[in-house]
Amino acid sequence: MEKNFQDQVNAMNEMVVKGELINAGEKYFAQNIKTIEFDGTTTIGKQAVMKKLIDFMASIKKVNKLELLLSAADDNASFSEYLLDFDMKDGSNFSLHEIIRSLWENGQVIEERYFKG
Repeated sequence: MEKNFQDQVNAMNEMVVKGELINAGEKYFAQNIKTIEFDGTTTIGKQAVMKKLIDFMASIKKVNKLELLLSAADDNASFSEYLLDFDMKDGSNFSLHEIIRSLWENGQVIEERYFKG
């Protein structure tokens, strides 16, 4: 059982590193979540955010790397830094150094903003 905010952040990061991104989203995303991509594209609502995540995960052929470098949490915000490297089903490669800033409320993520590292 998660005891505090840092435990929640750690538990979500652990799920992500294990490749359980969809399960992590189902567990930790609030119904009113908003995500903001690098280019400013915004997605609002758990259903829309989860569809985007499920579609992205379905496009991955092979996970080469999904590594958490650093994580920090304070007040209601957490930051997680990842290295991602995927072979995609279309034959391309998706490689990214990403930082995710999450805002939390009542044990759930209400906003995620993605930054390129």
